[in-house]
Amino acid sequence: MLRPIPSSVFLLAFFAAGGAAAIQPLQPLVPAPSALRIESPAVPRLPWAVTGEHGALFGTEDGAFEAWLWPIKILSRVHISAELANYPVPIDVNRLASSIQVTPAETTITYSHATFTIRQHMFAPRGAVRPITGAVVFFDIQSARPLTITFSFTPDVQRMWPAPNFGRPSAEWVKQGASGFYILHTDNPHFSAIVGMPHTQPGIMVPYQEHPQVYPLQLKLNFDPKRDRGLEFPLIMHMETGASPAAELAHIDAALPDLYKQTQQYYAHFFDSRLTAETPDRRVNEALRWAEVAVDQMQVAYHGEIGLVAGYYSSGASARPGFAWFFGRDTLWTSFAINSCGDFALTRRALDFLIRRQRADGKIMHEFSQSAAYVNWKATPYFYAEADGTPLFVMTMWDYVRASGDVAYLKKNWDAVRKAYAFTRAHDTNGIYDNSEGTGWVESWPPGMPHQEIYLASVDQQSARAMSDLAAIIGNGQLSEAAGKTADAIAAKITSEYFEPRQKFYAFSRNANGTLDHTASIFPSVAWWDGTFSLPHAGSMFSRWASSEFSTDWGARDISNRTSFYDPISYHQGSVWPLFTGWLSLAEYRTGQSLAAYTHLMQNVNLTWTEDLGSVTELLSGEFFQEFGRSTPHQMWSSAMVITPLVRGLFGLSWNAPKHTLSVDPHLPASWSNATLHHVHLGSLVLSVDYRREGGQLAVHAASQQGEKFCLAAPHVPPVCSAAPTVHIALPPVELSIPARLPLPGAKTAQLKVLDQHYWANSAAFTLAAMGGSSYVLAVRLNRAHVSVQNAVLTGKKLHIQFPPGAGYQTKTIRFTF
Repeated sequence: MLRPIPSSVFLLAFFAAGGAAAIQPLQPLVPAPSALRIESPAVPRLPWAVTGEHGALFGTEDGAFEAWLWPIKILSRVHISAELANYPVPIDVNRLASSIQVTPAETTITYSHATFTIRQHMFAPRGAVRPITGAVVFFDIQSARPLTITFSFTPDVQRMWPAPNFGRPSAEWVKQGASGFYILHTDNPHFSAIVGMPHTQPGIMVPYQEHPQVYPLQLKLNFDPKRDRGLEFPLIMHMETGASPAAELAHIDAALPDLYKQTQQYYAHFFDSRLTAETPDRRVNEALRWAEVAVDQMQVAYHGEIGLVAGYYSSGASARPGFAWFFGRDTLWTSFAINSCGDFALTRRALDFLIRRQRADGKIMHEFSQSAAYVNWKATPYFYAEADGTPLFVMTMWDYVRASGDVAYLKKNWDAVRKAYAFTRAHDTNGIYDNSEGTGWVESWPPGMPHQEIYLASVDQQSARAMSDLAAIIGNGQLSEAAGKTADAIAAKITSEYFEPRQKFYAFSRNANGTLDHTASIFPSVAWWDGTFSLPHAGSMFSRWASSEFSTDWGARDISNRTSFYDPISYHQGSVWPLFTGWLSLAEYRTGQSLAAYTHLMQNVNLTWTEDLGSVTELLSGEFFQEFGRSTPHQMWSSAMVITPLVRGLFGLSWNAPKHTLSVDPHLPASWSNATLHHVHLGSLVLSVDYRREGGQLAVHAASQQGEKFCLAAPHVPPVCSAAPTVHIALPPVELSIPARLPLPGAKTAQLKVLDQHYWANSAAFTLAAMGGSSYVLAVRLNRAHVSVQNAVLTGKKLHIQFPPGAGYQTKTIRFTF
């Protein structure tokens, strides 16, 4: 609900003639210049979301939308039609949607007709001052003739599911001068909304004498280009607060220019302190920025708190807009990306929200609706439904402390950390946290629900290692030692109990009787997440992950397509999640499989431009390049999986702020000669990090804005400590450059795959797979002299590869000697 407006404001909003002040058209609202911008022809079926802390708009690129003032859906199914003077043909304006423009601050859909242009501008107010409304739509109209525009919509006035509601709203038109507004009444006299637009009249209003029937509500605007040229017409929505509805609308109307300016300024300065990248690839630079914006836009205000919701999608006929609830594990997986970008205040807000809802026994919450205050949420099955959020909480706290150096926050919340770790230790089987306290990852599994997943076991191991380090910082040596031994024991058990030597693959899960479910899955890749753990004997597993068995041309499937119950449109048994693609990319970077890692990273990067522009979708088909119909197109952790493998994998950053050390283990693409990261946060320090090729070495130079001393470390290189240290890292003798693009919608997997890469003292080998009979020309960077190649032709800096004939994918190993 929005805050009440002081009565003094209402007094000012009445005009002297004795009536309530009318809402007025706006003078042109001028956007701030934005370098971050996506412009595209409108594709009617594709979704968009305009979201903020207090409200949101969800729609499709034909301009139809629904509007929420958290946590209430005000209206939906907005449709626009028009009639031109002396042109007796009804015009469906939504069918004229020609283009969409998206910036962080605003989304605009343009409708183009030979006689008029209408631009539908939408923004969700952001900024330091709490806005008076949560979502705004306004229309900029240009026409060569007088024009009557009809805005039709369905009134909803419906709390987010599962809160109780009060029947279908009925509309009352309140005349106000030459115009007016609607009051949308429900069966609860204290739960009504108001909707209005300047200079409009009502449309169809079924009188009492008529047979009961339902029509959409309408706002009819008579636009005269001589009178109204240069004006903008806002659609104003508000929940009644018990004061004068007319004055409430007028107050919002008067505030809109300042709200617009405030929002534009919020995003104009958004990257003043957040991480940005300057590389030769514009897609990478922009995708990183868009991902940071997408994550930031998941913040929602709730009774004085700020939490992170998981994802957005239009609710349709329901009362739940995608995953617009507060989620525990979604927040925690995303926090690694937030820490990577240096937005430590956001991490604290997100963790605080979860800590306040930690169960007495230490378990971390899973789901919490925005309407939870209206129901007995503890009695629902959702609050603590999953098991993995609890160990992830400990991992996230350690990651936050490593990046921020904020030991005070750890000490303040030590009891929450200690209880979370104790919960995992109290619910294990054979020393490893199991699924008895909720789902690990899968919520359904055809062979039977798992007792102990390798996913959950790997998270448990990293959580124990994190607890050991956190306890050491706190000064609890006994707990630190015990947690370290637990981490070692779990690692040994995973290796001995989950690895199948004949299949050279780690099992999906372990049953209560000790037998294994050998389903080949993507989930073991989580073992490399925080950089402290790994699984031995994993080379063959990585080769299979990189092959078409798992790797589509748009991301990684969660299970092998050879599995008996593989289903490419199943939520857990064959679909592609950008989340999993991000897990795998980071694991590949950490194990030296940089080409496969780059492929998977760029698949997530390129998804930024495919559906809800600027965001990354939740899941896609495992068989064809197409998002699910129910995929949440603005999914928080999907955007996070652009950030984390890019920053921690490709750029190779890791932090130890308590020891004032930044470590780098970069894997720049062969086509890049240099790159720079701005606003790398190491505790209170803000650094720039510059990567530059110098012969056969990569020079990494970092500098502190504050001029303070810190240490820069790299593999096999002694740390260098100063206010501007430089380290030199030996480059591989041979580097390949591989394509990184998405296929056309509906395509099947057919692109080049890099199954393996190895370097030795005087040679290197790359195992590639491509469709039988295909050929490729790859750019090569040679960092050694006198290089020869087998199974390909090297011409200057180009490598020509011909794959053998045959059905499907064929493999070929290219060997270099130097």
